[in-house]
Amino acid sequence: MEKNIVSKDDFLYPRGRYYGHVQPENLVFNANLQEFAQRVSYICNLETGGKLPPEEAYEQIKALWKQLKRSKKQLRIGEEPFQNNDSDDS
Repeated sequence: MEKNIVSKDDFLYPRGRYYGHVQPENLVFNANLQEFAQRVSYICNLETGGKLPPEEAYEQIKALWKQLKRSKKQLRIGEEPFQNNDSDDS
């Protein structure tokens, strides 16, 4: 009988399947979003368990949020792909 062996990384950092519009930038952002959610969950659990002060938990989550926003901006998520802001078509 074949055993399914789960790696440590798969256990600690599970990934959900992506069901959205398949484009490279969407897949990358989805992976970043899942990592953000996982790390926020760990930070919240550490704070709840008294292992991390509330101020430090807040600062860590704030830094993760800034990183996620930067990722969204760099990947141009939510922007119209054919929109040119420099055009003089008015």
